[in-house]
Amino acid sequence: MTQKIGIDRRRLLAGAGVAAAAAATGGVAQAATAVDTPAAGGWDFECDVLCVGSGAAAGSAAVAALTAGSKVMLVEKMPILGGTTAKSGGVTWIFNHFIFREQGISDPKDDALRYTVRYGYPRQYNPNSPTLGLDENRYRVVEAFYDNGSAAIDHLRETGAVQFKQFRLFQVDQPAPDYADHLPENKVPTGRALEPAVGSGSTQGGGSLAAQMHAFLKAKGVPILTRTRVTRLVKDASGRVIGAEALQGDKPVRIKAAKGVVFGTGGYSHNVQLCDVHQPAVYGSCSLPGSTGDFIPIAQEAGAMIGNMGLGWRTQVVLGEALKTRGIGLGAFVLPGDSMILVNKYGKRVVNEKRDYNDRTQAHFWYDPAHEEYPNHLMFMLFDQRSIDAFGGAFPFPVNKAEQPHLIEGANWDEVFGKIDAQLAGWADRTGGVRLAESFAGNARQAIANFNGYAKKGVDPEFGRGNYLYDRQWHLLFSARRAGTTQPENPYPNKTMHPFAAKGPFYALILGPGTLDTAGGPQINAKAQVLAANGQPIPGLYAAGNCIAAPTGQAYLGAGGTIGPAVTFGYIAGKTAAAS
Repeated sequence: MTQKIGIDRRRLLAGAGVAAAAAATGGVAQAATAVDTPAAGGWDFECDVLCVGSGAAAGSAAVAALTAGSKVMLVEKMPILGGTTAKSGGVTWIFNHFIFREQGISDPKDDALRYTVRYGYPRQYNPNSPTLGLDENRYRVVEAFYDNGSAAIDHLRETGAVQFKQFRLFQVDQPAPDYADHLPENKVPTGRALEPAVGSGSTQGGGSLAAQMHAFLKAKGVPILTRTRVTRLVKDASGRVIGAEALQGDKPVRIKAAKGVVFGTGGYSHNVQLCDVHQPAVYGSCSLPGSTGDFIPIAQEAGAMIGNMGLGWRTQVVLGEALKTRGIGLGAFVLPGDSMILVNKYGKRVVNEKRDYNDRTQAHFWYDPAHEEYPNHLMFMLFDQRSIDAFGGAFPFPVNKAEQPHLIEGANWDEVFGKIDAQLAGWADRTGGVRLAESFAGNARQAIANFNGYAKKGVDPEFGRGNYLYDRQWHLLFSARRAGTTQPENPYPNKTMHPFAAKGPFYALILGPGTLDTAGGPQINAKAQVLAANGQPIPGLYAAGNCIAAPTGQAYLGAGGTIGPAVTFGYIAGKTAAAS
């Protein structure tokens, strides 16, 4: 018997088992083919708009479709709701939002688009082009983010689903600077990041954001199914998506979605086969285990155009932790410490250690054609007693050294370097055989000596550490002084740099590249419709969040740079589907 929305709530909220991730063939996860006609047995559930996933993207879509008058259902394959959004800080990065308007701060569209394209698509950016160097569709998608972001936030506020406030760095009580605040195209470099007005903060912000959406939907009678994994789409004879098939444990269910299906199911950081092809240098991810790229094979079977699969939201990870378990608790986001540097296998600095996690991690991927290698594939975080004492507890520094099992300690640098290489030897079969070069010790000592001179003068001529507002203010947030430390305040002109101690003990941690989640997948248009290989929308199929090719390209525009687009394109998808 067909089951209508709102009937038998106990059954809708039930379900058993979490299906395993799809297998992969040739680097692409394999799924059953899309069904072209409704199954003869009819439907188990019916709705207008089916939202798949339960994070920011799917939640925003569900709220938008519901308030537009559609009957909505939300399904989540995991036993708990919220996805990776629930693990995040819940910060949501949005252009021209309501607080700017209240404060009379102008965030004009032309400048905003230039910032986004310059940062997100630097190889294509052409300021003299009407589409800034992008193809028409990608430009319109970027434009849609600007045009709809503030409207998405206003919609959540006005419906009572979620209230927001401006995200501020509490150490300086100032709005957070963007991750590329220094780019000339960025005319409003601070203040675009928002967070939930209730339940904000790094320990509950994302959980609060997701939970408030779920509470709103439940209060309106929207059925929510957990432990329910969508496996295939259902199309009618015209090729329009009209529903989906799913598994609740081993039990198949069919869900009719008369107006369409919206996917907001996260990336594929925990699909090892896909990562081996498209993200070969990812060692670990902060995303939840459900991020296995389920939407990719489903979209491919539906004929979707696949966008850039190599995109990801990146962070460095403590390599030993990531090798032990792919699903890591924390990434090395903003590296703590002032007497601290990063060097590569040759002992040379290669990046500004205080840059944001997404951009800094990109330095791991540089290829040296003269030696046919990736010399920065792993990096070595070198620091002294001052940094671990003054900033202990700021990850990856422990408060107590025993809390960090991968910490390398030595009475002098020779001992530290020897222990680094010994640790690398034990991991060689999992890292491509990375070992320290013969020149490492001499170069690392020179890098430390050079850095000491830079710290005393307050200027880093190599990588500009501390030049930008981002470096300085986020350093305060992620290098908060440990209560009870005996180390003095940094007396030098650039607070992000302090000379290393002349004598040990000294320390090191080995870092590798990881992700918050991947950000590659099918291509959408400005209406959040998934595009077919011919560039036309697949009727009835929509997507948002980390399961698609990121609308902002490679740019993590600022704190909340992944949730902002997820909320926005979820909102667009829900509205578009409801109006179809």
